[in-house]
Amino acid sequence: MRRGERSVPVEEPPVGRLSLARPTLAALRVGVLVLDDRDRPVLVNPAARDMGLVHPRAGADEAHTILRTLAGQVRRSGQSREVELDLPRSGTVDGGSSEPLGVHVRASALSAGHVAVEAQDVTEAHRVARVRRDFVANVSHELKTPVGALQLLAEALLEATDDPEAARRFADRIQKESTRLGRLVTELMELSRLQGAEPLPDPEPVAVDRIVTETIDRTRTPASAKNIEVAVEGTRGLTAYGSEGQLVTAVTNLVENAIAYSPADTRVTISTGAGADTVEIVVRDQGIGIEPRDLDRIFERFYRADRARSRATGGTGLGLAIVKHIATNHAGRVDVTSTVGVGSTFTLRLPARPPDAALPLPVSVEIEPQSAV
Repeated sequence: MRRGERSVPVEEPPVGRLSLARPTLAALRVGVLVLDDRDRPVLVNPAARDMGLVHPRAGADEAHTILRTLAGQVRRSGQSREVELDLPRSGTVDGGSSEPLGVHVRASALSAGHVAVEAQDVTEAHRVARVRRDFVANVSHELKTPVGALQLLAEALLEATDDPEAARRFADRIQKESTRLGRLVTELMELSRLQGAEPLPDPEPVAVDRIVTETIDRTRTPASAKNIEVAVEGTRGLTAYGSEGQLVTAVTNLVENAIAYSPADTRVTISTGAGADTVEIVVRDQGIGIEPRDLDRIFERFYRADRARSRATGGTGLGLAIVKHIATNHAGRVDVTSTVGVGSTFTLRLPARPPDAALPLPVSVEIEPQSAV
């Protein structure tokens, strides 16, 4: 100790502070557990139990096998370890498909062979990563098809310079493929904007009658080509809130989809109505219908129940995905019911009041008792 300095006693924390540890752990959203030198859990918070990191076995808690293995590695090396795991778990999601629990785990050595484990649920991050990988693979495939077709058709056109009829036929095919390619790129850009690449415009009151009128105008040509009547019925003078351009795109996509999958000389009906807090725009067709196994997937990007028919109609597999994202961005939703051979009904539900007029939800706070740890 240097001259002039005086020792300062270290203040021991009061016992009351230690009593805060258990309720603090109970309030954490990350899973925390401590394993003793025999891998028995001696401290477990509720989040760790909810994640399934421990489970009862013969009257006592037992840690997940992977966590016990990780704890053994930490004891032997004396070094902390961080890993990301997909842990199998019981329970179902998404209507019955089992999904692994994605966790980011950090294990650290304590005294007397104890190991502290901290686990954070990253299931959603893993799901987003899978979606991105699938999206890139699908985009590559969908762009490769028309580009390859254009290349082959261009080569065939060059060889058919002495045959005007064949040249005209190849040129017509090139025009159709280039139109489809242009539509695919346009819809990819639209989907990118809807998914957050650009900020959403402030919601404004939009006349539903104007949405329906613009939709009929945009779909008049494909409807006339198949002699399909687009009829309007329901309540007039309704108002929704959001972006008029996006809402017109959503309803237009639904009507175009109905026309594409309906036989000639049938009818597509646009119905409008109001609920307690929502405005409903219903598009009903007399088309081929959708198989039950496809109903849960038709809003996925690039998913097409009938790929051959979709290519014949110029479909990209993005139209209904765009509808879903527009509905979600407007705090609404889109539902579908269908009967094979009879037709399909798509219902777009939108808020009937501005966001700041929505009633506040009651706030509920639950505090875990200390005994839960």
